[in-house]
Amino acid sequence: MKIAILGRKAQTANYEKYLQKGGFLPVTTLRPGDLSDCAALILPGGGDITPGFFGERNTASGKIDTELDILQLQAVEYAIRLHLPVFGICKGMQVINVAFGGAIIQDLPTADLHRGGEDLYHSTVILEGSCLYELYGREALVNSAHHQGVGRLGRHLAAIQWCPQDGCVEAILHETLPILGLQWHPERLNPDLTTLSGEPLLSLLSSWIHASRRMRSAPKPPPCER
Repeated sequence: MKIAILGRKAQTANYEKYLQKGGFLPVTTLRPGDLSDCAALILPGGGDITPGFFGERNTASGKIDTELDILQLQAVEYAIRLHLPVFGICKGMQVINVAFGGAIIQDLPTADLHRGGEDLYHSTVILEGSCLYELYGREALVNSAHHQGVGRLGRHLAAIQWCPQDGCVEAILHETLPILGLQWHPERLNPDLTTLSGEPLLSLLSSWIHASRRMRSAPKPPPCER
């Protein structure tokens, strides 16, 4: 199955290798229209989102790529129209939040807990009954490399994972659509530093893809007679 990664090729090698572990064929592209030939969308990590897209002036955002922001936001809209699952990782989670009208904290007061020269590992708690809880249980030691975080949640999005040290949102889930955002990086977990594996998420993505295909192929009811 082809999975679209909406990002710049020079920055997506880890995501491509990660998807290949799940038996997927990654397609890195800057064209949202390429999603029509793919089974799901991955929004990778990267720099910060242009603050204007969530109604703020720039106070602490850096490494901005406005062109990419526009393409990624368009890709989310296109994926929704096509009924495709969406996974967002790090910046990708924040793009999902902004796409649904949410806001970003441009510089976390506790950024030192989440960003260093390399990935930082810290504990998180997961909402009971959520899809992440079914995969990992109540607690998970995750990696992170970010100084921004989710502020106001977007419409129909729920926080399902947090860092207990500062309350930073570590995962969000759409209430009805197969859209999941992770602030941490399942594609580069270090087995020497955590027992957590990113592979269960690939299984979840596969199950969402099959469910999405069944929904799209289901016969449509006849129009009501007047």
